[in-house]
Amino acid sequence: MLTRRRPSSPRPFLAAVLLALWTPAPALPQADPSGKLSGNGTFTMALTGDAIITRAISPFKEPAFLELMELVRSADVSFTNLEVLFHDYEPSPASQSGGTYMRAEPKLAKELVWAGFDMVSMANNHTGDYGYDGMRLTRSHAESAGLVTAGAGEDLYEAREARFLETHEGRVALISASSTFSDASRAGAPRGGVRGRPGLNPLRFTSTQVVLPAHLEEMRGVLLKMGQRVTEPGQPLSVFGTRVEAGEPARVRTEPNADDLQAIADVVRNAKALADFVIVSIHAHNQGDYLKVFARAMVDAGATVVVGHGPHHLTGIEIYKGRPIFYSLGDFIFQNETLLRLPYDNYEPYGIADDMGKWVADFNASRYRNETTGFPVNREIWESVVAMPTWDGGRLLSLELHPITLGFGRPAAVRGRPLLADRELGRKIIQDLIDRSSPYGTTIEWDAARGIGVVRLSPPPRPGSP
Repeated sequence: MLTRRRPSSPRPFLAAVLLALWTPAPALPQADPSGKLSGNGTFTMALTGDAIITRAISPFKEPAFLELMELVRSADVSFTNLEVLFHDYEPSPASQSGGTYMRAEPKLAKELVWAGFDMVSMANNHTGDYGYDGMRLTRSHAESAGLVTAGAGEDLYEAREARFLETHEGRVALISASSTFSDASRAGAPRGGVRGRPGLNPLRFTSTQVVLPAHLEEMRGVLLKMGQRVTEPGQPLSVFGTRVEAGEPARVRTEPNADDLQAIADVVRNAKALADFVIVSIHAHNQGDYLKVFARAMVDAGATVVVGHGPHHLTGIEIYKGRPIFYSLGDFIFQNETLLRLPYDNYEPYGIADDMGKWVADFNASRYRNETTGFPVNREIWESVVAMPTWDGGRLLSLELHPITLGFGRPAAVRGRPLLADRELGRKIIQDLIDRSSPYGTTIEWDAARGIGVVRLSPPPRPGSP
């Protein structure tokens, strides 16, 4: 008699198959690939000025360059102003630009990430060089590369909003604004079913020419002879769009737009409630009185630090209520002479737009008169610092200034990429900052052993002191 075998259970077989097919989910990273986890409760920033990158920087191996890259990567957060647009010439150039129509290959966004940068400001005079689509593409390429962007958006509210970065030692907010821009690149607010205008976060300001009383009346007389309508004697004049008033000493007085100032301060105040650290970026070619009013108002609203840039050279540093204000950190990367293409509009002022044998190098030669004027001969354009404040909670623990050179006097194909400055040049750069910061009551010392500048900070108040 045959015995019927009991079928074996399919469960062991199925279990074996499932085990073979099952791939465990990758574990969350335990190490910090950027090397930025200090883990000691302090928080260090690496802050730089303008980055006009049009060539790859990662292939280079000079010790002074690699050491600088490690310095940027070592910070808990690293910031630069992105003063170039990333696209492949899909958009048409705008009718107005910030000067040179700035553009770079989209893959260069990853070069900034390779260098260690986390956050970039987009509000500057080149935001609108290639219209709204150029702005959109730049933001998309930068964010796809891993950069946090701020300062540009689909309407005024998006352009003004804070953007955030999560780090091991704290959450960081970035607000970006510009006081230098073509009017077409200024973002606008939606209203009554009408969409807002894409663009940048503006800080408008007014300028008043103050002249001696006698000179004001002379101007009034000239305008009358020209058949212009004028105000009564002693009253301010409007001279071809410029307000002129009597006063002493003669000077240009600038004031920030009250609405812009309040709106940006409100964003900063909100960001302060949502982040541990708040960086406010301001692109300002004009370094007038309005800028000091703006920067201090941002600190009053909750900014941890204000980072200025725009004039392409270093200006002074102020410590206001224990918070650093860098009115301009100059340039970090300045490769504005090696763009691949330029539009007709750039060639036209030099009379070479219709000469199809003339290209970018010819534009440079015309603009800079064969390197006898402009950026190539201005040493200060090519000298700057990386500012590195370190915080212990809400207290500024230290502020180091690492001098860098961008290669003044070197060929156009070489200059523009930063390296740590040698001792002699570093001492000169820090002395420039000492001189420019003294009007703000800021004391900077040269640390000869390390080749850096150090800002002398007031000691923290003793417990129980008023």
